[in-house]
Amino acid sequence: MTVETKTQANVKQAVPFFGVSNMEASLRFYINGLGFKLTKKWIPDGDGKIRWCWLEIGEAALMLQELRKEGHDSWKPSGKPGEGVSVCFQCEDALAIHREITARGIKVGRNPFVGNALWVVPFSDPDGYRLEFASPTDVPEETEYTPEAM
Repeated sequence: MTVETKTQANVKQAVPFFGVSNMEASLRFYINGLGFKLTKKWIPDGDGKIRWCWLEIGEAALMLQELRKEGHDSWKPSGKPGEGVSVCFQCEDALAIHREITARGIKVGRNPFVGNALWVVPFSDPDGYRLEFASPTDVPEETEYTPEAM
């Protein structure tokens, strides 16, 4: 077995790790809004506040950590922490995800649309991270979803 084969067999999953400005707001968005489940957390201080967590939805996962505002490992981004970052979740039925999430009151920046033979359902989190839920379709490119048309 070559080194390349061993490395490929050893890698199991890529998990985006987002620095967030307000953990409570992010947890509300991801758990109450998008339906993620909190499966791991780190509460280092006696204040009971989650500083890092692992969230799962289906077989996908994200990690969140609140950005420190003071101290040796603090960082203050020049804009929103998630600006320019996108994660695309591959789904069985992205439009079902859209219906579930909007029923919970989460607003979409753009209606779902077809791009690259995929229904694309875009959202942005409180820090500007772009999340797309996508599923294969044979609907023509650039078609925009409207509930009354489907």
